[in-house]
Amino acid sequence: QVQLVESGGGLVQAGGSLRLSCAASERTLTFYTMGWFRQSPGKEREFVAAMSWNGVSTLYADSVKGRFTISKDNPKNTVYLQMNSLKSEDTAVYSCAAKRGGYSRTYDDYSSWGQGTQVTVSS
Repeated sequence: QVQLVESGGGLVQAGGSLRLSCAASERTLTFYTMGWFRQSPGKEREFVAAMSWNGVSTLYADSVKGRFTISKDNPKNTVYLQMNSLKSEDTAVYSCAAKRGGYSRTYDDYSSWGQGTQVTVSS
């Protein structure tokens, strides 16, 4: 397993933007599919976005498509989630995850997780 550390969360007004970062402990991003998930109090964990190991393919939840963008910087071992046009319903703890093989919307398919970073969107 690899260690993942998220950062960049915070409080933002509706309509604003945030960029989350997920730093890996080793040079894993070249060979790993990376994903972002989120969870709000009282709700199930929700898939947000994923990027294939080679960076060619991306996948988004319908709820964030057109507003969020996943990207990665292999030399920096970091994956990003750019979040624009934020809504109150985007409020959640956001976690990044890594897995071998193709991307997945399923939480249990990922083998490594970060601790999460809180994003709060005020209306």
